[in-house]
Amino acid sequence: MSEPTRAVTPLTLFEAVLPLLVMLVLFVAGMAILEMGTELLIAVMLGASAVAGAIAARHGHGWDAIQRATAEKLAGVLPMILILLCIGMLIATWVFSGTIPYLVYWGVKLVNPRYLLVTAFLATSVMSVTTGTSWGSAGTIGVALMGTAAALNAPLAATAGAVVSGAYFGDKMSPLSDTTNICAIGAGAQLYDHVRHMLYTAVPSFIAALIVYTVAARLSPIATDGMPASAQGLLGNLEDHFRLHWIVLIPPVLVVASIVRRVPPALAMAGASAIAALIGMGFQGFSLQSAIISAVAGFRADMIPTVGGDVAALSSGFTTLVERGGLYSMANTLIVVIAAFLLAGALDASGALDLIIGRLLRTVRGVFGLISATMASGAVTIALTSHAGVTALVVGELYQKAYAERGLAPENLSRSLEDSVTVVEPIMPWTVTAVFMATTLGVPTISYLPWAVFCYGGTIGSLAIAALYSRTGYGIKRV
Repeated sequence: MSEPTRAVTPLTLFEAVLPLLVMLVLFVAGMAILEMGTELLIAVMLGASAVAGAIAARHGHGWDAIQRATAEKLAGVLPMILILLCIGMLIATWVFSGTIPYLVYWGVKLVNPRYLLVTAFLATSVMSVTTGTSWGSAGTIGVALMGTAAALNAPLAATAGAVVSGAYFGDKMSPLSDTTNICAIGAGAQLYDHVRHMLYTAVPSFIAALIVYTVAARLSPIATDGMPASAQGLLGNLEDHFRLHWIVLIPPVLVVASIVRRVPPALAMAGASAIAALIGMGFQGFSLQSAIISAVAGFRADMIPTVGGDVAALSSGFTTLVERGGLYSMANTLIVVIAAFLLAGALDASGALDLIIGRLLRTVRGVFGLISATMASGAVTIALTSHAGVTALVVGELYQKAYAERGLAPENLSRSLEDSVTVVEPIMPWTVTAVFMATTLGVPTISYLPWAVFCYGGTIGSLAIAALYSRTGYGIKRV
């Protein structure tokens, strides 16, 4: 039974931003007082959603309207949710097949621990440019790099930041990336014009990240005169309990080839998971029952035939490396998604988001004002929706006319979208992408954020170019 129709009244600007202020205050206060992670994030999102829902109800928008708006947003990110679940399954089956143990084994043996940050950044950059997917890069080679970092006693937060930076370099710059294409479409720009124009901010950000990771490597306290005992124990366990053969590289090769051929990432990962399960049974000697349990609930060390159930005899590094993944491992992330979209649904139903962006447009003065307003709109919208595609299309549509009226090429708008949406989302702790990265890499967003240099470097670069344009004439393209 639907709710009775009530008179709809307009919001004030204070009411529109109040849920966001509540979310910010609760999150900061919670981080200062409570030692909690995802649980705090979910509670904060639900608290802000309650405030947004109360404001929407006060202005005549019922629960049905909020539910409809939330459902529409969830439907819009269904491809992301499917990728999320597939990566949970992929991580577990790649342990099952020996793929991740193989990559970590050679990573520990070959990578200079002092330069692990540089290696992590460059390796994920190549992977993400080749495949166009940040999630796939972090969930595959990123996981292996985090395992290598743990074995070498390298700083995990810094390694995770380097992985995220590399993953989003490709997500921003690769013509294969959905986000790159959608930002160009949202701004009305040609794809390759858009990619070329992003070099103004992407190249300095890339160089800055490389410098930071290199300097951190030079100043690193990590010893390089011998392999740590923890790493030696891990290598011994890997050699004893997995067959480390090149055949286990078939699943990652399949993923890269499939995504390059434009196979949907979820299907590519599901197929690679199935191949990995077959390799685990036929090559590593696991049972069908273990394959199913791994894919759903995650891999367990006592599944390994050579362990014989005596998990206590394994090194802690080995157990930490292999006991991971599975569909269930993404349950917390899915709850965060629902909580985030309850907030977004209430704000959408009440018209708060339109009001906030409309007010931002009214403040525009000059090139810097326009680009600042665009980036603020992109950041606010992605913070509320966690959907880069929708954000790019909505904000792009709102600002296209303003850019044209000022004689600015659409590539300026598309770059502003990338530098306020694509690379910012993974460093906002409450977004779906940030929660995914934190879950997959095992490091909280707040911890890896200072090291995600490429991500915030793009935002700083865009604003700096806009601020200095009247003096330098650099980096802004006219029609």
